[in-house]
Amino acid sequence: MAAESNAVHGGGRRHVLLFPLPYQGHINPMFRLAGLLHARGFAVTVFHTHFNAPDPARHPQYRFVPVPDGTSGPAPVAIEDVVAQILALTGACESEFRDRLAAVLEEYSRDAVACLIADAHLLPIFEVAAKLAVPTLALRTGSAACCACFLAYPMLFEKGYLPVKESRRDMPVSELPPYRVRDLVVLSGDERGGVRELLARAVTAVKLSSGLILNTFDALERRELDGLRRDLAVPVFDIGPLHKFSPAGDSSLLRQDRSCLEWLDARAPASALYVSFGSLACMSPEDLVETAWGIAGSGVPFLWVVRPGMVRGSARQELPEGFEAAMRGRGMVVAWAPQEEVLRHRAVGGFWTHNGWNSTTESVCEGVPMLCRPYFGDQMGNARYVEHMWRVGVEVGGELERGAVEAAIRRLMTGEDGAEMRARAGELKKAAEECIGKGGSSCLAIDKLIAHMTSL
Repeated sequence: MAAESNAVHGGGRRHVLLFPLPYQGHINPMFRLAGLLHARGFAVTVFHTHFNAPDPARHPQYRFVPVPDGTSGPAPVAIEDVVAQILALTGACESEFRDRLAAVLEEYSRDAVACLIADAHLLPIFEVAAKLAVPTLALRTGSAACCACFLAYPMLFEKGYLPVKESRRDMPVSELPPYRVRDLVVLSGDERGGVRELLARAVTAVKLSSGLILNTFDALERRELDGLRRDLAVPVFDIGPLHKFSPAGDSSLLRQDRSCLEWLDARAPASALYVSFGSLACMSPEDLVETAWGIAGSGVPFLWVVRPGMVRGSARQELPEGFEAAMRGRGMVVAWAPQEEVLRHRAVGGFWTHNGWNSTTESVCEGVPMLCRPYFGDQMGNARYVEHMWRVGVEVGGELERGAVEAAIRRLMTGEDGAEMRARAGELKKAAEECIGKGGSSCLAIDKLIAHMTSL
């Protein structure tokens, strides 16, 4: 192993070892957590796959240890392929990680290492650490409600909620309110049981660990957190929203177009709609066309993220002919945006989102109401909470049609319903600020986490 500076090695600090799942929505929270722990006195070593590897130059205060993962070729775009890739990645890097972890332990000395924090989807990493007597903590980057859904998966099959039958999609899941069957973490065409295996592994990883870290906060999910503490034998640390505690440190895998912030500067307060479907969700070419002309017909100023790979089966993301010319001056299209700054901007009055957990909490924390268009995984459940529990958004369901898109945007941005959602979103923003303020629940949870790590 190459020698690094004493600052990176940690000097007299205790070491915390991290291993993120190599996808944008998982890397970001892990690096937020790294920043928080580094600020509290820990030296940070990041193990990472070659796939979607972070750039060490962006984080000179951390040490990086690459772990070969056997990947080759482009990243998958279909979510079914992502599930298969996660399962393959974790198996491929297990023995390589064992060698590198053993070398790090020999170099640092076992007593200098507080613990390993890994993404809960990386079960083999937890098993390797256990064999080398390294305490582990599991990071779940989704909601507490989603974690409860993972725990309940055997019951969902036992009681017939799963596999999903079309006639029962709108049936409530009485054991997991407010979920309906359609909101559960499932994939159509999952005959080989990849999702079931992935979720079972995540639950096993949590139970193998000495604690569960969640990027959520008490004011948002108190009932769900209470349920997890009742059902799990390990302590649960609700230390979110992490993006409010720790600066980004630029862990984005895509290059941000910051010129959009200047464009927003020229817009009126709460007038612009921000549209982004995250780093993995894909839409059909037809949905792109209907979305574009629905946005156009709404008359609302907009900032739209159309990233590479967002349209299935298309190498280039071509907007409908005439759209950009017609929208010049009223809208801006970028490949990727600095989302937190965009949502904080005074000009943004609404967010059309895929409801990934990071995006959902970032919107909640800035008091921005949402149009919800979930695509896969936990996004359906997140959207259900946004609309039904917190009442700070509305789902854009079914097939996309430009007239319905136009009406939904107007409802959110200029209608009475939208104003009420905006007011409730403002209340949630205040509640989040109380959780992260001095003596707030998240601050207390961070103190408990640090004390727990020190005692391991």
